[in-house]
This record gives sequence, C-alpha cells and structure tokens, in this order.
Amino acid sequence: MTNFLIIGLCLVAGMIFRRSKTLPADAHKGINAWLIYLALPAVSFKYLPHIQWSTSLLLPALAPLIVWLGGWLYIRVYAAKTNIPAKTAAGLTLSAGLSNTSFVGFPLIAAFFGEKYIAIGVICDQVTFLLLATAGITVAINASQTSSLSVITLLKKVSTFPPFLGCILALTIPHFINISPLNPLFDRLANTVGPLALFSIGLQLQFKGYKDELKRISVTLLYKLVLAPSLIAVIALIFQLRGIITQVSIFEMAMPTFLSSSIVANDYQLNPRLSNLVIGIGLIIGFATTAIWWNILQLFK
Repeated sequence: MTNFLIIGLCLVAGMIFRRSKTLPADAHKGINAWLIYLALPAVSFKYLPHIQWSTSLLLPALAPLIVWLGGWLYIRVYAAKTNIPAKTAAGLTLSAGLSNTSFVGFPLIAAFFGEKYIAIGVICDQVTFLLLATAGITVAINASQTSSLSVITLLKKVSTFPPFLGCILALTIPHFINISPLNPLFDRLANTVGPLALFSIGLQLQFKGYKDELKRISVTLLYKLVLAPSLIAVIALIFQLRGIITQVSIFEMAMPTFLSSSIVANDYQLNPRLSNLVIGIGLIIGFATTAIWWNILQLFK
C-alpha cells in the first residue's frame, strides 16, 4: 500500500509544482541528471551482481526487441493506410515500440511484485536503451534526412550512456573486487529512483491540444498498452513459460512510452508535440492498464 501512495503522491506533487510554477520550467532536467548519472547506475550495482544468470532470463532480454519490431511494423502499416508524414510516423514508432521500463517500470514492479524483482526490470531496461540508441536513432535520422548515420557516433552514444556503463561495470567489477561494503550506498542511491522519477514525470505532464491528435494517440497507445504485452504473453504461452520472470517481463512491456523517446523526437523534429501527448496520456492510462495486466499475469504463476 505504501508503494502505491508514494507513486500517487510523487506524481501529483510534480503536476502541482508545474502548475503553480514553484520550480523553473526545466527543473525536471536537473532531476533527470541525478537519475541518469547516479541513481540508475546504482540500481545496476544493487541488483545485477546478485542475479543468477540462466536461459530463463532470455525472455526479459528479448521482450523489448520483439515489442520494438512489432511496433515498427504496426506503425508502418498504419502510416501506409493514413498517409501520415514520415517524421510523424517515426515519432509514433518510437512512442509505440519503447517501454518506460525504469522511471515507471521500477516503482510499479516494486509495488506489484516486490522490490527484489526490479533486477528483472534492469535487464529489460538496458535492452530498451540499446534499442533507442541504435534502432531508434536510425529511424529518427532516416525520417529527418538531415544527416547521415555514423556508426562511430552510434557507438559513442551507447558506450557513454551512464546507466549502460553502470550495467557493464556492475557485471564485471564484482568478479575482481569485493564491493559489498558499498552495498548500503547503492541501496540509498537506488531508492531515489522511484520518487524522483515519478516527480519528474509529474513536472513534465501536459495534455494541451490532445483532442486534435486523439486518433493517432489512441492507435499508438492501443499497441503500447495492450497489443505489445499481449504479444509477449502469447509467446510465453506458446513456449509454456511461467513464473515470476515471465510475469515481470510481460509487465515491463505493458509500461507506457519510454520518456527518452520524446528527447529524440524533439532533437530530430519528429512531431514532438504528438510524442509528448502520447507519453502524457499513456502515463495516466498506464497506471490503470498495468493493474489490469497484473491481474491477468496471475495466470502465469
């Protein structure tokens, strides 16, 4: 119950602070910097060294890729039927194919399943970031047609992203150095992810002008919140996958859109206003749909 109260309190507090203009308009950037450079790498150090690696973890690693490919095809078909501009289609592809596996996913995993299962979410999150930094950037560049794709630039973006570096270091350093004395530090830093991420989301939520884009928003969220997790659930049923790893993997794919999608949409002018509306409305609806998915996932015990 406490986790749900924290989720509601932090999200509403962010919205109130934005409306009252108590904080600067770009205050969320400072909070996100803390999350990206300190808190999310600490999450990797808190959980990854203790994971017992096995083939059962293939699902959380492959689920984001499957959802991305499904979203790319889904928006491609929709764009062909409606003749929407290439930039808008690219923005919707980012919105449909990438899940908010950390800022929203981690707090909700803790609330519905328990904090220790965030480790499964970390795997989903790292793959999601890699998809954004590779396939996502490729889609954005191809649609914007303002620059050519450089492999070196792509590799630099991936290799210098702090949460990715944190993931790599968390998987390697413990094999050479005993970092257990630092566990209390990692715990404290990791515990800031949920409250600060949700507060940051609240600061950024905006719904102005949603009626003009309602059809495109609805089509995108239908895939992101319903069809994407359904796709992973069907695969789990086909391969007779059960247990907590399967449940959390499907649950993570039911999360609303990855917040960083809006950053890419803005940088490459992929109809960022529409992308932000998808993210904002998806976050609100997502709190209800994830609760529904949690009940459905009891069938996968």
